[in-house]
Amino acid sequence: MKRCLLVCIVVFISLLSVPLFAQTVPELNFDSAPNFLKLPADIYLGEAAGVAQNSKGHIFVFTRSGETQLFEFDQEGNFVREISPRNYGFAFAHTVRVDPQDNIWAVDEGTNMVMKFDPAGKVIMTMGRRPESAEGDIPGGFAYKLPIPGADPRPTGNYSFSRQTDVAWDPSGNIFVSDGYGNSRVMKYDKEGRFLKSIGSNVKGKEPGQFNTPHTIATDKVGNVYVGDRGNNRIQVFDSDLTLRAVWTGMGAPWAICITPAAAGKQYLYSSDAAGPIYKMDLDGHILGKFGTAGKQMKQFGWIHEMNCSGENELLVGELLNWRVQKLNIKK
Repeated sequence: MKRCLLVCIVVFISLLSVPLFAQTVPELNFDSAPNFLKLPADIYLGEAAGVAQNSKGHIFVFTRSGETQLFEFDQEGNFVREISPRNYGFAFAHTVRVDPQDNIWAVDEGTNMVMKFDPAGKVIMTMGRRPESAEGDIPGGFAYKLPIPGADPRPTGNYSFSRQTDVAWDPSGNIFVSDGYGNSRVMKYDKEGRFLKSIGSNVKGKEPGQFNTPHTIATDKVGNVYVGDRGNNRIQVFDSDLTLRAVWTGMGAPWAICITPAAAGKQYLYSSDAAGPIYKMDLDGHILGKFGTAGKQMKQFGWIHEMNCSGENELLVGELLNWRVQKLNIKK
């Protein structure tokens, strides 16, 4: 009986896994818009950890500068404002996302917090909590005491994070958080922030449904959840109840993923392996093309940390090493 069960599990896992590495992947042609973001003379962009866009085309950049800062630009790349300067939840930017209601969500790895801003820039929800300096952590939330080898992992709760990485929503407004460096899990909350369920744990794993640095997360129009499991070089796909549907490999280590808007019709997923290439995929896991290489010049990449899919053939790409955001147009 046990032998039969083991065989069934192996067959199930093999059916979930899509052998993308066997595909012949065409190279896609693309352009990058020069001097896209226009900053005032006294403001500079540091590491562009996060980039997102709202329904009006305005662009939000979460940057690691002298301070962690959240900037807004209009659809032409002109500087509009800085949102919530010196916010207590800002210490080490990770990602920024915009939900269907144009609320802005800032995911800060340094404070273990996710902050929801309304379109005017007012904080209307917080998730997680910044560690207090009295607890022995340095400002920014990073513990200076190294874990003792062999010691049990730090306990985790349903309303706390440990260097979380990204956020997404399903059509009902449920919130999904990839809790990704200190923990190795994906959390699901309702739209009011009440915990519903999770998958993964506070330890790294490589089996289906386990994670090793879930670094990026996105959802499609029916609520399926796509998790960039960076340390395991794969994307895991779940339904809205966090039931595993598929495991995709062959696109390198997914540092950043985004899915094209539902209003555009058929949706596509883009995935980036840090310095490139960027892969274009359909939602069945087939790679349709790839483009880009590492470098400092335009149309080259230095640690892509977040992408925004503005449309099927338009991307915004935030880079850490090159301190910039590129606007890319992929040619059909």
